[in-house]
Amino acid sequence: MTNYTYKYLIIGGGMTADAAAHSIRDSDPKGTIGLISSEDDPPYARPPLSKALWTGDEELEDIDLGTSEASLEMHLGRIATKIDRPNKKIIDEKGNIYSYTKLLIATGGTPRKLPNIEEKGLIYYRTLSDYKNLKALVDKNNTFGVIGGGFIGSEIAAAIKMYKSDAEVTMIFPESGICALIFPKILSNHLNDYYRENDITVITDDLVTNITERDKIYLVETKSGKKLKFDTVIAGLGIKPNIKLAEEAKLEVRDGIVVNKYLQTNDPDIYAAGDVAIYHNPALDKYIRVEHEDNALMMGEIAGENMTGKEISFDHLSLFYSDLFELGYEAVGFLNSKLEIVEDWKEPLEEGVIYYLKEGRVQGVLLWNVWEKIDEARELIAEPGPFSLEDLKGRIQ
Repeated sequence: MTNYTYKYLIIGGGMTADAAAHSIRDSDPKGTIGLISSEDDPPYARPPLSKALWTGDEELEDIDLGTSEASLEMHLGRIATKIDRPNKKIIDEKGNIYSYTKLLIATGGTPRKLPNIEEKGLIYYRTLSDYKNLKALVDKNNTFGVIGGGFIGSEIAAAIKMYKSDAEVTMIFPESGICALIFPKILSNHLNDYYRENDITVITDDLVTNITERDKIYLVETKSGKKLKFDTVIAGLGIKPNIKLAEEAKLEVRDGIVVNKYLQTNDPDIYAAGDVAIYHNPALDKYIRVEHEDNALMMGEIAGENMTGKEISFDHLSLFYSDLFELGYEAVGFLNSKLEIVEDWKEPLEEGVIYYLKEGRVQGVLLWNVWEKIDEARELIAEPGPFSLEDLKGRIQ
């Protein structure tokens, strides 16, 4: 057992933790910083794991975030198991004790698992270790089942196919189309066709009910009765925020750790940021939890500054983006295909702006192959409205 003492302590080893460490160091050149991460790798950029690393636009050495430049001590491969709030200490799985003055919880999330399926060897894709594992399997195998039609599933299916053109890739998901939970039906169905044109088998409206492995081949069974065989199975089913540590410490939690506008929990010396934090966004006038790069970076930066004594309100409305073969998009705000949707196509299904409304107010904007318009979209979401179809046609071009 070893005792450590830091002015600033960060639990988490992702992009939020890195942004916070650099921000703390910029504001306090001498304050000691400690970081505890369950991963063995130092903080790295996560988006390239399903994008640029597969296309060759980036190499592994490019994704290191340079966290060590913040002059801190990193405790990698360690799991924080308890927050002792009265004594301001963290205990890890080895019994080591870390004392802090200010604490940041940036524990991110854990991939959701397939219910009632315990088969080993399935890849629930999220980490650098997952990327290395999958890359090695893609290099030697040829048939791949991708379970999930959302962000991760759509990106991984495209990434494998772009990296290895003769790979046989099959997507399986319960929705009617790719990213059907956020895209309007016509666009989601178009993506089904687009992926099929790129030689990916797309199985919609079906659930995986069982997976068994025999002689290094996975048999995937679905609710509709399909029986499919793959060398490798990858699942991208979203994440669950890692709130257990905070919950056991009696911090306020919902679907995430609740923070105020300064990113403080109900303990003023404990902050939370990134995928795990839920906060009130003034533009949307509701509590949200965001799982994207822009949010991780901005939240980490402001949390770090506030830990050093500043009081900066976090009111940022984060963007997110994706690349799907030759298609690409940026989006901001709250996107849900069940909202009222206004589509403004410059070229149908190729280039356009899609607006998501609730009671006449814009909640989110999808920029489909439209670039450098995020600030305009943020300004629109901040406006109270109400907006009609006529108001929005041509608003962002």
